[in-house]
Amino acid sequence: MTVVCLPDGTRKEFDSPVTVFEVAESIGAGLARAALAGKINGKLVDLSNVIDGDCELTVITDKDPEGLEIVRHSSAHLLAHAVKELFPDAQVTIGPTIENGFYYDFAYSRPFTPGDLAAIEKRMLEISRRGLKIERKVFDRTKAIEFFKQQGELYKAEIIDSIPGNETVSLYSQGDFTDLCRGPHVPTTSKLKVFKLMKVAGAYWRGDSNNEMLQRIYGTAWIKKEQQDEYLHLLEEAEKRDHRKLGKQLGLFHMQEEAPGMVYWHPKGWIVWQQIEQYMRRIFRDNGYQEIRTPQVLDRSLWECSGHWENFREHMFVTDSENRHYAIKPMNCPGHVQVFNQGLRSYRDLPLRLAEFGSCHRNEASGALHGIMRVRAFTQDDAHIFCEQEQVQDEVMRFVDLLNCVYKDFGFNDVLVRLSTRPAKRVGSEDQWNTAEQALQSALNLKNLSWELQVGEGAFYGPKIEFSLKDSLARVWQCGTLQLDFSMPERLNASYVAENNTRKTPVMLHRAILGSMERFIGILIEHHAGALPLWLAPEQVIVLNISRNQLDYALAIVCKLQSCGIRVSSDLRNEKIGYKIREHSMQKLPYQVIVGDKEMSLDVITVRNRSGEDLGSMTVQDFIGRIQKEQRVASQI
Repeated sequence: MTVVCLPDGTRKEFDSPVTVFEVAESIGAGLARAALAGKINGKLVDLSNVIDGDCELTVITDKDPEGLEIVRHSSAHLLAHAVKELFPDAQVTIGPTIENGFYYDFAYSRPFTPGDLAAIEKRMLEISRRGLKIERKVFDRTKAIEFFKQQGELYKAEIIDSIPGNETVSLYSQGDFTDLCRGPHVPTTSKLKVFKLMKVAGAYWRGDSNNEMLQRIYGTAWIKKEQQDEYLHLLEEAEKRDHRKLGKQLGLFHMQEEAPGMVYWHPKGWIVWQQIEQYMRRIFRDNGYQEIRTPQVLDRSLWECSGHWENFREHMFVTDSENRHYAIKPMNCPGHVQVFNQGLRSYRDLPLRLAEFGSCHRNEASGALHGIMRVRAFTQDDAHIFCEQEQVQDEVMRFVDLLNCVYKDFGFNDVLVRLSTRPAKRVGSEDQWNTAEQALQSALNLKNLSWELQVGEGAFYGPKIEFSLKDSLARVWQCGTLQLDFSMPERLNASYVAENNTRKTPVMLHRAILGSMERFIGILIEHHAGALPLWLAPEQVIVLNISRNQLDYALAIVCKLQSCGIRVSSDLRNEKIGYKIREHSMQKLPYQVIVGDKEMSLDVITVRNRSGEDLGSMTVQDFIGRIQKEQRVASQI
């Protein structure tokens, strides 16, 4: 007798072993038709999996999150099947699921073209319509290697050969195509109906740049066509908002090969930077931070003492001078400890909050660089809080409140929180890590925050809380961090005189709200589609004249606006007013002021906002009041 317990508490009994599909059939024909896979005692399995003992079973359908993952995994195999039918000489390698889709890497003699992708997608649809049964078979490891060698699939043979031990491996077949996989998969190819191939890119075999270059075909797959249409629409919208395109269109910045991963800020872009930096300076000042500045280049010995040389060396730019080895700082913390170490510190000085707009350099792989979102030279709104252990929770909670206020000022109200624990490569004792992780967890719970655990994702010197923003396209960007560090102050000999007159090592909180200034500006550009809030806009107002009669009047308006601290420019060219309006609308300026003979005679201006709405006529003073009020409301400063 086999007893199967279902999620609703129902118990079903069977006299003999039974497959997951047969259990689904016994529940109802509708469930059997919708079934994609099963979950036995928490483990995903195929519908053909035989149940020969008591268990808990969930039948997975397209309504379950796991169902979508299985569809995407099976779609990757469908892609490989189509490629092998169209290009028999291509070798298949690996094809996992990724966020929103899947990819498969291929070794082939020539690059795949856009025409090839269209043909592959068409063939995938044909294979789907064949309704081929997808079957799992278990092979002896040696036989599986021989099977793929005979098929000319040398990469598959290498994968199996690298599996430790003598365990058996599972292969999945659909028609005359067989692939190596753990599974599970949908029962037939007819379950795969909504998919699209997106692009082809290069990828090294096993991710190692010393290996041969393969071709990676990316695809997306969904349960319903409406879901895919919505996803593709979001991609189109993201393409329009790409900060690299808008940065060029709006004249904010550029990048070039002579300085890979480093930004050339143009005047307009630097205004945006300065607005953010000055805002954060006020935040520092009003919340008990003292701003400092530390050197860019530090001796190797300091990086060895801090632990960075051992744990972060591959990401550091290094240099030599006069037989001494130096590194350009990838982060600011060791320098801040040196400032703390100057003079005798008392418990009365704590918490001591030291802040810096620290310019850092990290040797990121060239393939990982992405506009100003992922760079090699960046500036952080960095700060380090030196405190007693008893002050940690208060400082963490205080920081969470501050961070949320800042994000709201920039237009972000949806913040995701994750707690990352000790990584495999780390410094410090287990007791220190236990204490640090518990302190952060307790602080989050005291703030009644929902948070997600990320095991093993902490910094090498301490656990961290990550704060991620959800933008207007529902994309998630990790920005703020707070890391609790017992190790580095000890390694760098930081100490203070405690209340009982003994020397103690302070606890150090590493914290940033925006993270990389460059990256945060890129996020802002895409979040607002280049139409930055009034207080951040590099140009807030453009004054346009209709004819040369209004030149002096227009210039007088510019002077009045400038005298009130408004960032204003003028376009007094002898061009048609419609042409000038359209041109400056492309620059996403918050306001356009238009003056003609009528406005000049009445001593007023006509105002348009960037959405194209005509706000009518008003006095210059009323317009100034409108802008000043909007700036106060928008920035809360």
